[in-house]
Amino acid sequence: MSVAAEVLEAARARRVLIATAESCTGGLIAGALTEVPGSSDAVDRGFVTYSNVAKMQMLGVQRDTLADHGAVSEEVAGEMAAGALRNSDAGIVISVTGIAGPGGSEHKPEGRVCFGVAQHFGVTTSTVEFGAIGRQRVRAATVEHALNLLLDALRT
Repeated sequence: MSVAAEVLEAARARRVLIATAESCTGGLIAGALTEVPGSSDAVDRGFVTYSNVAKMQMLGVQRDTLADHGAVSEEVAGEMAAGALRNSDAGIVISVTGIAGPGGSEHKPEGRVCFGVAQHFGVTTSTVEFGAIGRQRVRAATVEHALNLLLDALRT
């Protein structure tokens, strides 16, 4: 069974819907979940908020948070997850914002991805440094990590 199928099964067992709030993955997490037949009973929606304006408009990310921490930060990932939870019927949300590459900077290198998991009792955030492994591989690794974060949160 794929990780995505396990996530869906765990969501059904918890009787919660899933939403995604994605930047650097552009909808790939929602795509992985909805690739599984029968996923419509466990997936509510996906927000693709690639631009900062979209993050603010669709998810309520604060302009000050973006200015103070940048789009690739745990603070923004947390606000993205909380906003998607607020603006959906989901009981759990995964958010991602990162630098898939090519490029980056000394302070925000290629391969850095920040994750948020929101549930009605709180939000947790984390950062993973995948490294300069190429855009496609960073995005694929982000999807895999996000699905595992969801699975862990649903099983806790």
